[in-house]
Amino acid sequence: MTKILIADDEAGIRSIIKQYGEFFGYEVLEAEDGFQAVAVAKANDIGLVIMDVMMPKLDGFSAVREIKKAKSVPVIMLSARGEEYDKLHGFELGVDDYVVKPFSPKEVMARVQAVLKRNVVTAQIYELEGLRIDMPARQVTVDGEKIELTPKEYELLVFLVKNENRAVSREQLLSEVWGYDFLGYDRTIDTHIKCLRAKIGRYREHIETIRNMGYKFSNVVPAQ
Repeated sequence: MTKILIADDEAGIRSIIKQYGEFFGYEVLEAEDGFQAVAVAKANDIGLVIMDVMMPKLDGFSAVREIKKAKSVPVIMLSARGEEYDKLHGFELGVDDYVVKPFSPKEVMARVQAVLKRNVVTAQIYELEGLRIDMPARQVTVDGEKIELTPKEYELLVFLVKNENRAVSREQLLSEVWGYDFLGYDRTIDTHIKCLRAKIGRYREHIETIRNMGYKFSNVVPAQ
């Protein structure tokens, strides 16, 4: 049974999400502040975290940062605010989805199911010269050395590789990797691509920029 952690200082929100989560077959753990959320996440085999942004003692973003230092776990953020900065900050931390209050608990459960589905590990290993992606282990090595990718950088690389030699739009990347189809977030993709290219070193040229469209992962280096 997948364990879900709901971290929110409002007991009513925790209660309704727990009720719906258990109805959908999840085991739901609770935390009422950021420090407690970090402790519970580290002590349990958590499959997904639902984290409120504004919490006492330790805010949601800081709590997510600490959790992700210990383990790779998908995260859905809850917030009463819908500002673009908050969403971009969350995505930069590797947050998978973002729900603005007030929300429908059914919608939250739909987001939970979608995020968990996207994070299902498949038994695949991709190799291109010295670039190796071990998908069951969620590990990437470059010329035999393990490189550290953020969750979103990893998912972006895997999605590009799975669509090898096919151009994919920024909108498609946002929808498939972030789970959103927002306008105005092109720079989020571009920033992640820039960081990803830097980390994969000499294989960066395999990630092509398709002008006015998006990106493509080619199994041959494009002619200059």
